[in-house]
Amino acid sequence: MSLVLDPAAQDLLFREARTANTFTDELVTDEQVQAIYDLVKYGPTAFNQTPLRITLVRSAEARERLVQHMSEGNRPKTASAPLVAILSADNEFHEELPTLFPAFPQAKDLFFAERPAREGSAALNAALQAAYFIVGVRAAGLAAGPMTGFDAEGVRKEFLDDDHTPLIVVNIGRPGENASYPRSPRLGFDEVVTTV
Repeated sequence: MSLVLDPAAQDLLFREARTANTFTDELVTDEQVQAIYDLVKYGPTAFNQTPLRITLVRSAEARERLVQHMSEGNRPKTASAPLVAILSADNEFHEELPTLFPAFPQAKDLFFAERPAREGSAALNAALQAAYFIVGVRAAGLAAGPMTGFDAEGVRKEFLDDDHTPLIVVNIGRPGENASYPRSPRLGFDEVVTTV
């Protein structure tokens, strides 16, 4: 059985898409980011909680503040990427549930009244949304360079607040020279899938 999605789109989103480590200086526009978000906002999350929050780092001053919190190997690429996004989990997402999940407005208090429950759910579901976001960046014809190598507490204090947990920093732009490393191996279907 073949996939319904056009093979060229499959290549763009998955087979040919690579994590970028260098970028050209071509600007990533607000319109491109809006189009990415307008596509990926439909990805499923539990109770439609959509806890992902995106902080775009554009100014030179903000970029300098971010770079100081990145791991040494991630600093040059973060300093030179046309756009950087801090993807975080909103631990107070439950306040939006009566609007986002009107079929069951009691979910806010029934499942998410306690902060630890919210934090766990926000982290999982925002991570799902972060993956959708990366695929959306690829769908826009751009490359993403997602990184977890940063001082999360430093980034939180510098850019967020106590209700947001930074998950991933993503460099975004058109791939530059020698942008990607050779592709690493992947596990085969039989190594991953078990039928019971």
